[in-house]
Amino acid sequence: MVDSIMYQEDYFVLLQPEQGEQFFTPTELLLKLEQVIQSYPESLPRELNKYTTPRQKAEYLRDNFCQLDLEPGEYLEWYVVRLEK
Repeated sequence: MVDSIMYQEDYFVLLQPEQGEQFFTPTELLLKLEQVIQSYPESLPRELNKYTTPRQKAEYLRDNFCQLDLEPGEYLEWYVVRLEK
């Protein structure tokens, strides 16, 4: 039987060129992705065209992708991580 803890999304780590690792909660990552979606609409995957709101697009990106190429040399990568004390 699969342990349900394997499907928990506690935090995400966000990687960007020339910046350190940034840790986000799932909600914080959604807000960041919404900002990126509004700033770089031409860089979005075609699959997002079926969604109408930035929130829907951000949720789809968060749940189905782990990288978004914005422009040459500019990208975002995000991964689920668990932080332990």
